[in-house]
Amino acid sequence: MAVTPLFENILDFIPFSFLDFRDNGCMLESTLNGGIKMILVTGASGHLGNVLIRELLADGEKIRAMVLPGETIEHLLELPVELFYGDILEPVSLRGAMQEVDTVFHLAGVIAIRPGMEDTMRRVNVEGTRNVAEAALECGIKRMIHVSSVHAFRRAPHGVVMDENTPLALDCPAGSYDRTKAEGTRAVLDAVARGLNAVIICPSGIIGRHDYLASEMGRTLLSFTDRLADILVDGSYDFVDVRDVARGLILARDRGKNGEIYILSGSQITIEELHRLAQQSAGIRVAKIKLTAHTARFLVGIAQHFFYWLKIKSRYTIYSLQTLFDNSLFSSQKAFRELGYRPRPLAETVADFITWHRAFTRQKKENLKLRGIKIPRAKTARGSDCC
Repeated sequence: MAVTPLFENILDFIPFSFLDFRDNGCMLESTLNGGIKMILVTGASGHLGNVLIRELLADGEKIRAMVLPGETIEHLLELPVELFYGDILEPVSLRGAMQEVDTVFHLAGVIAIRPGMEDTMRRVNVEGTRNVAEAALECGIKRMIHVSSVHAFRRAPHGVVMDENTPLALDCPAGSYDRTKAEGTRAVLDAVARGLNAVIICPSGIIGRHDYLASEMGRTLLSFTDRLADILVDGSYDFVDVRDVARGLILARDRGKNGEIYILSGSQITIEELHRLAQQSAGIRVAKIKLTAHTARFLVGIAQHFFYWLKIKSRYTIYSLQTLFDNSLFSSQKAFRELGYRPRPLAETVADFITWHRAFTRQKKENLKLRGIKIPRAKTARGSDCC
C-alpha cells in the first residue's frame, strides 16, 4: 500500500494514527515513521502494557500499540504512539502489525482466577502466543520478548526457592492458568529452536501506578482502604512494582540471552502486612479479621458457586486462595546477574500506587463535572467481603 504525500502531511498534524490491517495484512511503508524501525507491543492497553510504553517512549523509541477493537484505550490517547487494531488470534492481523518492526514485546494474555475462563485462557495464552511467535519468525523480527508468569513453573514445596530451572507446569490440570502459561512458554521455546530470537520473562504479582483498568490486585489494594472492617486470609505472595517489570523487559531486550527465561520477582509479603502497608499509605486504620486456611477454603468453596451464577466478582476464589497458601519463594538472581534488574521496596510501590490512584480519581471526577455528569455520592459505610 503506497503512502501518498498528502497522507504523510496529514500525519504531521496528529500525534498517532489508527491502523487496521486485519483484512489483508498489507505492508506499512517506512515513510510513516521516517524509516525508523518500530517496536510492537501487544496487550498495550493493559497495566504492564501501558507502563512499558511509557518507559519506551522515555527512551525515545517509536511504538506501535496493538489493541483489540472495542478495548478501553483512553489512557493511551495521550501518548504519541501508533495504534493498531488487531487480534493475536488472527495471523494475518499479526503480520500486518509486524511490518517495519524489529522488536516485539508480547504482553497480551488472559489472567483468570475465577471459573469459566478456561477456553479463553487456552486460546489467548497458548494459541495466541504461538501465533505471535510464528509471525515473528515469518517477518524476520530481530528480537521477541515474551511475558509469561512465575505461574508457568511447577509449584514447589514450602521452603524451596523456585528459579528458572524449576520445571514448567505442563502437568497441571488442563485449562488452568498455570498450564496455559507453561504451554505458551513452551511454544516460544519451540520457535527459538527453529530460529526465533526470543527472551522469556516471568514476573510475579504486578502492582503499581497507571492501573487504569483496575487489575485484580489493584482492586484488592484499594479495597483494603475503603471499608470499615476487612476479612483477610493467612497467606502470602510475591509482588513487584509494574515499573520495575517494564524496565526489566527493556533490559531483557538489550541484555537477555536468546532462548533464556528470567524471573522478575519483588518481595514476598503476607496479606496482613500488605493490608497494613495500604492502610498506612492511605492514612487510615480499620478493624480486621484473619481467617485460617481451613476456614477460608470452606467459606470460599460455598460462596464461589453462588457468586459465579450471580456474576459477582469476589476477592477470593479457590484458585486465588491456593496461590496465597502455596509456596511463593521466587529467585531473581539470574536477572540480577545478567540483566542488571533491581526491584524497588514494596512499601514504596504501595504508597506510590495509593497516591497515584487518589490523583487519578480526582481527575476523573473533575472531567465528569466538566461534562455535566452527576457524580453519585459514596456510601458512608461499606460491607466487607470474605470471598
